[in-house]
Amino acid sequence: MRSAPLEPLGREVGGLVLGTAKWTHRRRARAQELTDAFLELGGSVFDTGRAYGESESVVAACLGERRADAVLATKAAHHDRASEGTGALARRVTPEAIAADLEASLETLGTERVEILMLHRDDPSKPVGPILEALEEQRRAGRIGSYGASNWSIARLDEAAAYARGHGLAGFTTSSVHLSLAEWTEPPWPECLGARDRASLAWYERTRLPLFAWSPAAAGLFAGEADSDVARVFDTPANAERRRRAAEVGARLGASATQIALAWLLHRPFPVFPIVGPRSVAELRESADALELELTPDDLAFLDGA
Repeated sequence: MRSAPLEPLGREVGGLVLGTAKWTHRRRARAQELTDAFLELGGSVFDTGRAYGESESVVAACLGERRADAVLATKAAHHDRASEGTGALARRVTPEAIAADLEASLETLGTERVEILMLHRDDPSKPVGPILEALEEQRRAGRIGSYGASNWSIARLDEAAAYARGHGLAGFTTSSVHLSLAEWTEPPWPECLGARDRASLAWYERTRLPLFAWSPAAAGLFAGEADSDVARVFDTPANAERRRRAAEVGARLGASATQIALAWLLHRPFPVFPIVGPRSVAELRESADALELELTPDDLAFLDGA
């Protein structure tokens, strides 16, 4: 697997991030196969989170004595559902929730430190100062190597960067939002954000903040998946045309439409680490092979023209 520099860690890591959100103990054998194959291919970054059910404990079990080979990126401060039964989101982006979630994650993962801690959501009603100070406290205590933001707007990321500069903090060193060749019609989950619009793409190009792109293959759209979630979020004539064009480019290069979609991401003018969720070792290898694809400017113009 081709590696890429991840500046917040001061090291090279595998160019793909292994998503584990759907890992369960019931399917532990498959998770173990994926873990072993991912590490053998040169992968290193595992994406997990407190809100992902059994994910953290399965990751810990699968890594075992190979923990040192892995870069753990977990998430804290996800919203809860309000207890009144209204279905409203109860926000938890607070220093107290960050500390409690991190403590639980460290215990579940069986480690004293995670390399990356991301906030899973934002609470725009809260000032960024106390949030960043809480994260910085954990970094200086050695419990996290760096911290980032998942599903934060570029306006809030700018606000956080300005606070960090003014107060001598490390600040956010990674961001995670949706980015794919396909464009969604609506967020798949409440308060998720994407970076497919022109302003966001320009912002990431200017700041070069490393982006962990989730759902890079549009939830299976480029592989021909047709479940209800794909239909709800990605089933549009424009995306069908993008898939057709990706398949056309792929046919010429001996690659699948999914591989072309991943290659498109890796040709962005800023650091992108796609989070992939393979269901088999074969799918993982297919994704890893996409790192070797070279798209020409004409290929990219053709894909973007859809």
